[in-house]
Amino acid sequence: MEVTVYNVSGAQTDRTINLDDAIFGIEPNDHAIYLDVKQFMANRRQGTHSSKEKSQLTGSTRKLKKQKGTGGARSGSIKSPLFKGGARVFGPHPRDYDFKLNKKLKKLARKSALSYKAKDDSIRVVEDFTFESPKTKNFAELLKNFKTEGKKLLLVTTNVDMNVLLSSRNLSKVKVIQATDLNTYEILDAGRLLLTESSVKEIESIHAN
Repeated sequence: MEVTVYNVSGAQTDRTINLDDAIFGIEPNDHAIYLDVKQFMANRRQGTHSSKEKSQLTGSTRKLKKQKGTGGARSGSIKSPLFKGGARVFGPHPRDYDFKLNKKLKKLARKSALSYKAKDDSIRVVEDFTFESPKTKNFAELLKNFKTEGKKLLLVTTNVDMNVLLSSRNLSKVKVIQATDLNTYEILDAGRLLLTESSVKEIESIHAN
């Protein structure tokens, strides 16, 4: 798949770059995407929720009333889940929600997500660039040039450029990520992908075979 390379001003250059069809043009596998996104979301959960069972509560163990003759149900402890302030039955406890996925499946999911974006014409390739200084104004101008104001933009680079990273930090719908950290969730979550030329080569080398 041949696409045009843009400059930072949002104008087309006279150069093109070939996006590997084995990565950007496959038949998407929706189930692989589902599993990878599910794992990503699970990994974000803290899993620190906790509730107390009867044995963990502090309270009197005195029998509240006599066993029989009251006309009501028997009551043995103030810590019973039936009373206000009592224990919780089968409540949540700290746990790890992470689960394992094979590397090949995760790679297939990323290829599928990239293929969806390519099919929707939501990928732009831009020349490698940097800013002279970290200014939000610089990145806002970039968004304007690519007509992505108000949309979620994911900029994929090869290395961490602090001027570019800091310039994007105050923009809520913008994220800058390295090609090595690219994941299915953020690809799909973005309205448009902006790939630097060097990042395209790195993505293809990571996802080859």
